Amino acid sequence: MFEKELAIIELLLESVEKIENYTKDFNNSVEFEKDTKSFDACLMNFIAIGESVGKLSEEFKENNNNINWRKIYAFRNVLAHDYFGILPAEVWEIIRKFLPKLKIDLIKISTNKNP
Repeated sequence: MFEKELAIIELLLESVEKIENYTKDFNNSVEFEKDTKSFDACLMNFIAIGESVGKLSEEFKENNNNINWRKIYAFRNVLAHDYFGILPAEVWEIIRKFLPKLKIDLIKISTNKNP
């Protein structure tokens, strides 16, 4: 794996783990939304994830096409440009349904260390 991509994958994993940590004590989106610090921190980490994905080479993304890189970057754009229009229930669903698989895929990439 290219050094740059490996470093980015590590940063992505860090952000995913922060989101997991910030949300582990919530049972639903209502609780999550009420804790504005955790909610804002998660959104910021999603933006960081999207920014980092944008720095990955096209070759790397093509070689690891089991992850929908475009969708991740698109979510970053939604968060960055419509921050106050974000529905907490949608963010909660992404955290609970899609983040665990992303984490597994990123761990596989980081342990494989091949582009």
